[in-house]
Amino acid sequence: MPNKQRFAIILLSLLAFASPHAIRLASATPAAQEEAAGDERIHQETVNRELEAFRAAQLSLRQAITIAEKRHTGSRTADISFDGGAGAPVYRVKTFQDNRLWEHAIDAKSGDIIGTETVSHVNDLNSDDRNNVMALRTVRQELSDAVAIAEQVASGTAIGGGLMNDKGKLNFIIVVVSGGSDLKQVVLEPPQGRRSNLRHGSR
Repeated sequence: MPNKQRFAIILLSLLAFASPHAIRLASATPAAQEEAAGDERIHQETVNRELEAFRAAQLSLRQAITIAEKRHTGSRTADISFDGGAGAPVYRVKTFQDNRLWEHAIDAKSGDIIGTETVSHVNDLNSDDRNNVMALRTVRQELSDAVAIAEQVASGTAIGGGLMNDKGKLNFIIVVVSGGSDLKQVVLEPPQGRRSNLRHGSR
């Protein structure tokens, strides 16, 4: 069965990484508008630096997932993000198995594990993280599967991915860099039972 048929692609949307000031009130004073514009410039500069660091990375998101999962045989990835502002750029990966969740920092150039991994018990997680992990146990699909499909659909390279549990229904959320600087979000829903329908949507 082709990979695409294992997910319902329920949303494809552009992400602007808009700052909180991107939408301004018409009644805002000139001083407030100037401050908001300054904040927006700083925010955009931060995003640009992050993308520049990501473009220089030698390791892909899926390769980082593989490295993290090999640390603990049988573990599955629940969340991964790129961090270009922590000195050496790294992927921050959360994997879990049984009732344990590990957090790793993986060098985005060498693939080496940086620092000491941290481990938590599922019961110690906040309710959102705990529900996500529990929901992932109910599906066969892996985050790496979702990353591969999202990269194909959005014609780009994944920079982050995770889980969203909406009233017990699990979705994979993947952020893809497309065209060098465009950020797209792809939401993929694993099939329920034997369902393998595929739906596309955009906004």
